[in-house]
Amino acid sequence: MDKYITGSKVGILLLCALLMSACSTNATTTQSEAAAGTVAASGTTITQNGSATGVQLASAKLSDLVTFDEEDSNTTWTADQSTEIALAGTSALVDGTGAESKDGSVTITAAGTYVLSGKLSDGQIVVNNQDEGTVHLVLNGVNITNSDSAAIDIKEAGKVIITLEDGTENSVSDGATYVYADETTDEPSAAIFSKADLTINGTGKLSVSANYNDGITSKDDLKIMGGTIEIKAADDGIVGKDLVAVKDGNISITAEGDGMKSTNDTETDKGFIAIAAGTFDITAGNDGIQAETSLVIDGGTYTLVTGGGNEKGEVKTGDQGQGMGMRGGRGQGTGDQAPGTTGTTGTSTSETKPETMPETKPEIPTTEASTTTTTATTTESEIPSTKGLKAGGDISVNNGTFTIDSADDAVHSNSNIAIADGEFNIKTGDDGIHADALVAISGGKIDITKSYEGIEGANIEISGGEAHVVASDDGVNVAGGNDEATVGGGPQEQDQFSDSASNMLTISGGTLTVDASGDGLDSNGSITMSGGTVIVNGPTNSGNGALDFDGSFEQSGGTLVAAGSSGMAQAPSDTSSQHAVSMTFPQTQEAGTLVHLEDSEGNSILTFAPSKSYQTVVISSPDLKDGGSYTLYSGGTSTGSEANGLYTDGEYTGGTKVVAFEITSSVTWLNESGVTTANTNQGPGGGGGGNRRP
Repeated sequence: MDKYITGSKVGILLLCALLMSACSTNATTTQSEAAAGTVAASGTTITQNGSATGVQLASAKLSDLVTFDEEDSNTTWTADQSTEIALAGTSALVDGTGAESKDGSVTITAAGTYVLSGKLSDGQIVVNNQDEGTVHLVLNGVNITNSDSAAIDIKEAGKVIITLEDGTENSVSDGATYVYADETTDEPSAAIFSKADLTINGTGKLSVSANYNDGITSKDDLKIMGGTIEIKAADDGIVGKDLVAVKDGNISITAEGDGMKSTNDTETDKGFIAIAAGTFDITAGNDGIQAETSLVIDGGTYTLVTGGGNEKGEVKTGDQGQGMGMRGGRGQGTGDQAPGTTGTTGTSTSETKPETMPETKPEIPTTEASTTTTTATTTESEIPSTKGLKAGGDISVNNGTFTIDSADDAVHSNSNIAIADGEFNIKTGDDGIHADALVAISGGKIDITKSYEGIEGANIEISGGEAHVVASDDGVNVAGGNDEATVGGGPQEQDQFSDSASNMLTISGGTLTVDASGDGLDSNGSITMSGGTVIVNGPTNSGNGALDFDGSFEQSGGTLVAAGSSGMAQAPSDTSSQHAVSMTFPQTQEAGTLVHLEDSEGNSILTFAPSKSYQTVVISSPDLKDGGSYTLYSGGTSTGSEANGLYTDGEYTGGTKVVAFEITSSVTWLNESGVTTANTNQGPGGGGGGNRRP
């Protein structure tokens, strides 16, 4: 068997130190052994209960996991040193040693190179090499069909290499039913089936029609070095038990089950998928690419459609901002909230008007009662998983271009996710990116144009890259875990997170733009921000807020602008070292109405055009200084360059002065009358949160 680094080593590679002294025994989710206690991004170690212990970590790469040896790349052969097998309908002509043709099948019993050509109308290529040597099969233009079993059945060998000869087209197909020796036999189970390590290389084409079950399966290692591979499968497209490793290739899969998967769930050093490059076009009834343990992607181009796409996502009945306890009874926090309406200083041209909080209720699907009364329990195993990229352990993406249209999560890990680079275009019926432990984004471009919740994890770290999120519920959610899908009125599954004060959203760099119908940034723990740019277009209903945190929001750097409704509004904590301003308008402002803040010298601090209607705007910038005098304007125009509603450079004109004020504290609360104070009353909606305005 070829060498590869164990699953525990994968965890070590994702960790720069294996210091898990804070691991809790009260894990709220059951992860695979390979995933337990591992981490996938810089700066924080996450224990099984989601708590952070502050250990540095780095992403894994394919070269850390698997080695492609010289034999894997070998495509050469000569006629005088190989056995020629000419397929001819229901028989075959063998010229050379090591193979025998009998009763429509060709059996290979010795190591060596075998060059196959022609058509086998109802037969099988069998490899049964007892001496554990390497069998090299060169497909030199073949068409192999078997009506009741696998077209190629590799029973035993040390290793098998299938070469797709340059310039050739090759096809294999099986029947819709298999005939086995007895009821206890269930192998072979794929059109190309191997119980040995299997490598596919070359530059030719292979078409696989799997009418019974899987397309290509290896019960050991499966490596793909190149070629064009097209698979149509009644169940899974490509399956490698111990590993699937792809160096390159053009792979197209249409599968009723999973597109590509690894299956070893009993050995922690196996069951991973590693991809260096290639083009992948996968349409799957279930998951697109699913690793039992770890998934590492260094590059490639991916087009994934799973479960019929985002329109087939299950109906969600999650947090819609109505009443307390929807997230398990969140308690009092230490964050600051929206101000009251009593002004104390400053001037204004606006007039105070009472705010109306609209009632918003989640839509709950109804089902007609059956004429027969039954008692049923919906279990997770009864519900197909329809995720794009999925792993039981860590996911590490170092590069690549991804277009994912998934009914369930687009990128999902039962452990941790690290995204260092790449481009993502995501539409999903559930979460855009979800990790049960840590999501760490240090680079790349992420565009989530449709999701239920955009980015979700027990902890989330954003240190670089550019992320755009559109969500029908929360945009970025730390340890939320109470969204629920309904199947015929019954629950599907719920995200499981610990209720830990150490759950953290950490932003130190990059650009994050959020458009959320629920909370914009939602942390069931705390938030820290030391750099980067965050733009939030939050909810229009007063049952949610652009910012929502249970603990604190400590800001020491970066630029933050968050616009949304006023009913549940929060701002950074007053213990922050960087100043912030929170303005509540007397009435809702129309989408696109500019908010402009400048200092007493006329220098622009920020000009922003929210994409939705809003009543509260929170602004934090390194340019805000203690003791400084500032003026906030509404409306007008700007000649500056606009990106995500935020203007840079140019000239602002034509706006209406709303309020002038002086900064004397970390957070300055404003209304149209001037500086006011934060209201510390606990309010409804959003499942609780810190001291909020009712």
